[in-house]
Amino acid sequence: MDTSFDVPERLALRGVTRRDFMKFCGLMAAILGLPMSMAPRIAHAVAKKRPTVVWLHFAECTGCTESFIRTTYPWAADIILDTIDLAYHETIMAAAGDQAEEVLDKTVKDNKGKYICIAEGAIPTKDNGAYGRIHGKTFMEIAKEVCGNAAATICVGNCACSGGVQAAKPNPTEAKSVGAVTGIKTVNIEGCPPNADNMVATIVHYLLLGKLPALDDLGRPLFAYGYLIHDNCPRRGHFENEEFVKEFGDEGAAKGWCLYKVGCKGPETYNNCPIIKWNQGTNWPIGAGHPCIGCSQPKFWDEMSPFYVQK
Repeated sequence: MDTSFDVPERLALRGVTRRDFMKFCGLMAAILGLPMSMAPRIAHAVAKKRPTVVWLHFAECTGCTESFIRTTYPWAADIILDTIDLAYHETIMAAAGDQAEEVLDKTVKDNKGKYICIAEGAIPTKDNGAYGRIHGKTFMEIAKEVCGNAAATICVGNCACSGGVQAAKPNPTEAKSVGAVTGIKTVNIEGCPPNADNMVATIVHYLLLGKLPALDDLGRPLFAYGYLIHDNCPRRGHFENEEFVKEFGDEGAAKGWCLYKVGCKGPETYNNCPIIKWNQGTNWPIGAGHPCIGCSQPKFWDEMSPFYVQK
């Protein structure tokens, strides 16, 4: 399959102008912490031959996929679907059943050591993985085979990265992260769900530099998880002045005061939510008056709850 393409022509067919495309490249440069002068190089990188991508689903709610496919500005979903050769994705591919699994097997065989694996969901390990199967294979077997033969494995979402809600106490299926099961060093795009811009930026970094981004000690890209939400929160001044919301709907809430007293986990959560926000940069939880629940931290279901109580 010829996976090369002419950028202007393909994007024009989708109604994306060159200006829109360069705006997208500028956004990616900003997220990655690169100077805006890198935008043309990013544009050149995504015009190269598309890398093959296999997207695996394990024990999850598909919320990470929903986050990814609902990106709208600047048409990131359209651009990224033309930038990668998404060979296998259960949710959006046309094939199903035996045909879908044949596609997966052939893709892994034909592109061994060359494809990117994106993994979504935790992996049940109790009773030799009996609680998670696809096409007769356990999730454990699939992960070891597909991730083990990939050039790189990118985990998206708290479940794949650190177990998520599947591994929350009492964890009846003994669910674990993809990295823990396979023993492979994974890139972890944490969040429940993660921001799609961070997913796209990780792939763009790989296309641009031919390597994955610098990671913290939890395998998370530093460009997205290198600083606390608290550090960039627009309500930080209220925290310093000890101006806190005491209960939802009070005077402090109306004035946009700090949400720490009603459970905000921003002071111990690493993510770039205050900077890139959600829904075309429209808003984010704290901006809407809801405390951060710490969803980009490992084991947040256990360690950050109860969510509306100050820790």
